[in-house]
Amino acid sequence: MKPLPPEWFDVYGSNAETRWEAMNGQGYLTPVDRFFVRDHTSTPVLDAATWRLQLFGSGLRGGPVEFTYQDLRALPSETITAFIECAGNGRSFFTSQQGQTVSGTAWKLGAVGVARWRGVRLATVLARAGLSRHAVDVLPEGLDPDYVAGGVNLGKVRRPLPVAKALQDVLLAYEMNGRPLPPDHGFPVRLVVPSWAGISSIKWLGRIEVSATPLVSPWSTQFYRLLGADYPAEGTLVTEQVVKSAFELPWGATLAAGQRHVLRGRSWSGHGRIRRVEVSTDGVSWKPAKPISPALDRGWLQWEFPWRPRAAGAYTLRARATDVTGVRQPDVAPYNTQGYLFGAVVRHPVTVGSAP
Repeated sequence: MKPLPPEWFDVYGSNAETRWEAMNGQGYLTPVDRFFVRDHTSTPVLDAATWRLQLFGSGLRGGPVEFTYQDLRALPSETITAFIECAGNGRSFFTSQQGQTVSGTAWKLGAVGVARWRGVRLATVLARAGLSRHAVDVLPEGLDPDYVAGGVNLGKVRRPLPVAKALQDVLLAYEMNGRPLPPDHGFPVRLVVPSWAGISSIKWLGRIEVSATPLVSPWSTQFYRLLGADYPAEGTLVTEQVVKSAFELPWGATLAAGQRHVLRGRSWSGHGRIRRVEVSTDGVSWKPAKPISPALDRGWLQWEFPWRPRAAGAYTLRARATDVTGVRQPDVAPYNTQGYLFGAVVRHPVTVGSAP
């Protein structure tokens, strides 16, 4: 529903990724008007006054429980700063860098954003609803239109979460960067599942099944699994995001030779905060980038790197990050057929023109 100006977004149907140059100079948080848009169908128009969240299932001690919007806002609130990132962010580089065929939207690196989310811990709501000690999974479900794939109606977008994750740090968010959620970002209430692939952060939340037995949905069996020769036949479930880095530069940017340029970018990881970022401008050597923001556990690290290219020509910039667990971006991402979790170092082309 929100405007998607071409200087800020690359648009794919009803989805859109942020152009990284649009983040230059924008501070730590991604402005709401520049935050990427991802849906499976379309943005529903919902009324907070009539909206209800229903919790039900064998994992509750009693029967179904309903919460109104005002009920949630009356509960103790929590504010977190966290990135949300599509599982397919970087998918196009499986093809352009690694020569591999994958299915799905050919995102570059802009299907990610960091926001300050305010809401109620899912743990608080589950406790109010009567969570049983036998509960193992919760299944949040959105209120957007049913998703139809290949002529088959797969129903509402929904994806199970283990109770352990649900109780750890998951938020029922109703504010984004200090204001009520915009329609495209889940109004009136969405899930924020820090560090996990964006599909877990269900928007336009309407129901949550709480179960004493494991739950599945097409979004955990058919989609959002790592499939291919290097994985078990049934695949591996996509959960935590991988380490990534991006330059706040246009793709194929033109820079002047003989001048000092300050290259800026951001790095993030689903495993925790970023510990170190290195940049290569010659394809051989790596030098440390300078951190210019805090490194938040569920956010990203902003960094900068001075560069004075001496000669005109084509150059390839590379940035690689290492997170607090010691995981560093590899040169090649493990292949999977649906193109999820591309975490390899991205080769960013620039052209250096003659000095004026």
